[in-house]
Amino acid sequence: MSTSADGDGRPDNGPFDGVPDLPADWGRIVIPDDPGELAAEAAQIRRELRLRARRDGWRRRLGLSTSTAGPAPLRLCLLILSVALLATLTSLFAITWPNPQRPVATGRSTPGSPSGPTNPAARALPALDLLGEDGRVVPLRGLLPAVVILIDGCSCEEHLDAAVRAAPPGVAVVAVSTRRTVPGARSMPPPGGRPPRYLTDPTSELRAALHLPLANGRPSAVLASRSGQILRTVPELGSPGDYQADLPRLLTPA
Repeated sequence: MSTSADGDGRPDNGPFDGVPDLPADWGRIVIPDDPGELAAEAAQIRRELRLRARRDGWRRRLGLSTSTAGPAPLRLCLLILSVALLATLTSLFAITWPNPQRPVATGRSTPGSPSGPTNPAARALPALDLLGEDGRVVPLRGLLPAVVILIDGCSCEEHLDAAVRAAPPGVAVVAVSTRRTVPGARSMPPPGGRPPRYLTDPTSELRAALHLPLANGRPSAVLASRSGQILRTVPELGSPGDYQADLPRLLTPA
């Protein structure tokens, strides 16, 4: 009996004659007599189906196409675009938001004083480590209470002598300069007084921290209590009278 040329198993002139043949590319197919012999293959197929079902479930949650669905929806793309747009707007808002400037604390000059003394309330002397006469490190705040005189650019031995005589017992006189200074014969203390301490500030940190300009030919003075609070600053020191009234306050407990 001949079959049709299209391979559907039907005879050329008549009805189906039994079961049509299987495709040749399927290979040799063996049907076992006992169906239990197919248990391993059945378990493998069930595992593959469960894995595919879980994968399709996650893809549906993420808005992606599944193995049985058509083209992917646009939900995931819209979500990514929304997050990017929100991040861009947040950054732009942060950049354009006005940032208030913090006020800078500066000392005010006392009116009527030619030397321009200042009284910066609630300011503290910087905790700097300077170099002593022997080159060793000396904590500046370890010498308090003190009258600190910045002697750069002047011949200040007379100012140091006057400060030593005016300072009450217990108050140190400290001379600070950017160059190492060796005490001279004129720097000897008066009877009962303490000699001034000479410290070196190579980078002029103290003057910069206190915003004291370098005065031509005149030193600057700073009065600091034992707690480190600055009681008086004199940018251009003329005589001990510029700070004489504040000396007793150096020994007053804060």
